Parts: sequence; structure tokens; C-alpha cells
Amino acid sequence: MAMAAATAAVSVASRRCLLSRTSVAGRPAVPAALRGPDGTRGLLPGVLQRFSTATAAEEPISPPVQVNYTKLLINGNFVDSASGKTFPTLDPRTGEVIAHVAEGDAEDINRAVAAARKAFDEGPWPKMTAYERSRILLRFADLIEKHNDELAALETWDNGKPYEQAAHIEVPMVARLMRYYAGWADKIHGLIVPADGPHHVQVLHEPIGVAGQIIPWNFPLLMFAWKVGPALACGNTIVLKTAEQTPLSALYISKLLHEAGLPEGVVNVVSGFGPTAGAALAGHMDVDKLAARSNLKPVTLELGGKSPFVIMDDADVDQAVELAHFALFFNQGQCCCAGSRTFVHERVYDEFVEKAKARALKRVVGDPFRKGVEQGPQIDDEQFKKILRYIRSGVDSGATLVTGGDRLGDKGFYIQPTIFSDVQDGMKIAQEEIFGPVQSILKFKDLNEVIKRANASHYGLAAGVFTKDLDTANTLTRALKVGTVWVNCFDIFDAGIPFGGYKQSGIGREKGIDSLKNYLQVKAVVTPLKNAAWL
Repeated sequence: MAMAAATAAVSVASRRCLLSRTSVAGRPAVPAALRGPDGTRGLLPGVLQRFSTATAAEEPISPPVQVNYTKLLINGNFVDSASGKTFPTLDPRTGEVIAHVAEGDAEDINRAVAAARKAFDEGPWPKMTAYERSRILLRFADLIEKHNDELAALETWDNGKPYEQAAHIEVPMVARLMRYYAGWADKIHGLIVPADGPHHVQVLHEPIGVAGQIIPWNFPLLMFAWKVGPALACGNTIVLKTAEQTPLSALYISKLLHEAGLPEGVVNVVSGFGPTAGAALAGHMDVDKLAARSNLKPVTLELGGKSPFVIMDDADVDQAVELAHFALFFNQGQCCCAGSRTFVHERVYDEFVEKAKARALKRVVGDPFRKGVEQGPQIDDEQFKKILRYIRSGVDSGATLVTGGDRLGDKGFYIQPTIFSDVQDGMKIAQEEIFGPVQSILKFKDLNEVIKRANASHYGLAAGVFTKDLDTANTLTRALKVGTVWVNCFDIFDAGIPFGGYKQSGIGREKGIDSLKNYLQVKAVVTPLKNAAWL
């Protein structure tokens, strides 16, 4: 997604939310959400908060969409779980139940895998011409655009992300991705390889079979597209498990896929929990691709990150502040590649911190269905409390709490945009993935130092570089041990750009031509030649 489009979609005339904090020896007071009843530091959910905005205090807007699909999608039909059990999916604005969704477990995974296996071994999908598969994906993209507003509303309702972000950035990107993979479907081909003798050698690229896919909750529709698109373009069948926090949009969009002409059994969707449905899918002996367990199936993993965002001393500080703010706070900070370690050169550090604080105080937090809101609630109570624990850790470890640090309001899972300065590399907030609206700003002196510190992480998903100097940019892009480096931009996610990480940030790549390799087998076919006119 282009930076300009993202900024336009989520930035509006913002309102300032000011707080006069008392302090001791220049240090901010401990936020109310981090103090216990006796005044000591400790989580105290529900305490009266001192930060508020009009958007957060108003009654939640009624979502402009109905929930029509809550059952499992198996073999082209929506069905109850084998056990008959359901689980609630919650509105993160309030914590209230949106709907009860069928809870799949091992028996349901067995049913879905059997349907996918039959569709691959006996059905029309893998035997269909690549051009016809392409046409189905193109029709699917048209339907996504037709139902853009409903998909965006479900995504916002179930996830909490701003509706403007979902409607104007994410759902259009899903349609774009499907057209991208539709274009690849009839361009996957093999090779003829010369041999050292009278043999004809073909190298074939064949679909891998039944692909098991598990998608996360932070970008449910986009992750659906990242995984389903290339798998279908290559002729595979799929069993997909949704995140238990956000099952609704995947069920809706899968219905559209079948409306586009997808044969039954090709895509099966099971909602459920990781220890039951997820584990059953990962270990299933009849799934050809997912995880290295049971039958040594190949694995593709896009995991977490602790991405450095390096701001050099030649930077335009105002521009750097805005880009670093976007890099961290976009999607409530719930991005694997978020620029969560903001390294700022010592010459511009103090100016940057003050301006970053001012920008955070302008950020509009509230009901994500309300026009102009930049930040909605976190996904659920578990993540909400986890983020507040990290904030407490930052305070306890000696980092300076510049702004934020509390929950916002007394309903839902809203957290104030939070900034720490004077952050040291050994602190938890600088080492671990917070996955929330918490910016850690670190100071550095020179290029060699920041390269060493930026690479001193178990993660290696992405990085940002902000500089006017081409030599500096080239040095950093080659030195940083990450899968993506954005120079003077961030979160550019075009369909053809591969995405994935080094080290503990994953295995393999999503998007682009490299993603097709995840869903293809390579086969060599050798036949002898007799009286060949040429070799």
C-alpha cells in the first residue's frame, strides 16, 4: 500500500488531547492504568482515566453490515461444526458479542481435508486450464470490488481497524492481489534442459496438492489474499483456518469466491482455536504443505519483527516524525513489520522526541467507524493487557514515558498512543514485539553503531531508513539483516514485492513471483532420444 494512500486514508484534521502531568525530578508520573489501589505500580483495568477524546466517549456506531456467515465452509457448503459447538467473536470497541461462530476441531479439519483431497485428486480444479482458473480469480476480484463496503465493515467490526483504512486501502489491495495472481495462473511453465547425451529432459512445475493455511488476526483479508491467491493460481486446493478473534471476513469473502465459479471443495474454511483446529491441520497426514511435522510437509512462515527505523542527522525532522509515526502506529501498532525501534541520530534526537510527542497527542483515537479516526481499539482483552504490561515494563526499566501510557476510556480495548524516550537496547520494550501503539525512541552516534545495534535482534523482518544521502542509504540497505528495507518510505506493499524475513522472522516469501514457489513441486522427466536431429 502506498504511503500517500495510507496517509490520506487515515489522516484527517486531527484534534489535540493535552494532559498536564505532575512529575518528580523531571520524570512523568506513573499513569493511572499502571497504578494499583495503594498507589504502587500495577494493572488496574477500569480505573477512571485522565485522557479522553470525544470520539472515544461517544456511543459506538452501528456497523452498516449484517453477519450472514458463521458456519464452517466445507465442500462448498456452510455447515455446523461436528460437535455443534460455537464460540463468540467480540467487538473490540465494547467487548460485546458480535456473533457466535461454529467452533471447528480435529473432526472438522478431517472433513475439510477430505473435501480438499477429493477436489484435488478427482475434481475439475487441477485439471482445469490455467486460463479458466485465471478467469475465476478475475471474477472473484470483481466481486470483491462490488462488495467492498460490506467486507470493510466486517473487517472493522471484528478487528477494530479504522473503516477508512479497510475500505480505501485493504479491500482494494485484496482485489489487486487476486488480479495479480490471476495473471500468473497461465504463465507458470517448465523448462527443457539440455542433457549430456541423447535424452530429452523436461522440468515440470506441478501443484503441490492440499495446502493448509492459518491466517492471523491483524490483517485477516489481506492475509487471506496473500495465501489463497498463489495457492489457487498454481492449481492447489486449500483448508484455511481463520484466527479465532476475526473469523467473519474470511467466511464472507470465501462465499464470493464460490460465486465466482470456484468448484466445491477447492477452498474450505474452518474457524476454531489453535490447540484444536490449528494443531489438527498442522499435523494432518493428508495435508501436503503447511508445517514440518508428521509428514515433513514444506513450511512457509511469516512471523514477527522488531523493525528498526533509522533516522540520520541529515533528515528533515518534520517528515521523519510523520513517517516514523505512521511506521509504528498504523493499524493500532498491530503490524509484524512495525517500525518499533526508532533509532534517531543524537544531533536531532531532542527535536525529534518533542515533535514525535506533539504528533502522538494529535492522533485521533476512537470508534473506527467514525470518519477521521486514525486509531481504533486493540484486538481483544488479552492483547490490551499485554500492551499495558509492556508499558509498565518500560516505566520500571527506566525509560522516559513521554506521552500516553494509559487505557483510553472505560469501555473497549483502546490504548493511548504511547512514546518512550531514553530507551536502551537491553530493555524489554526494545527487544520484544509489543504489537501495539508504543513507540520506543533510541539515540545513536554514528552509522557503524546503529548498524550493529539494529542487527542485534532475533528478528529480521523489515527496516526503515530516512536520509538524504544516497551513500548512507546504500550502506544501510546492504548492512541491515532484514527481508525488506524501505528508504524514505514505509509499509509499501505492492502485489509484486516479495515479503518475508531473516532469522526468527520467518521462512519463505509472500507475494510476488517468489510466493508461487511455495505452492509448486518441481519434477524432472527424462526420456531417451533415438536418431535425434539435434541435442
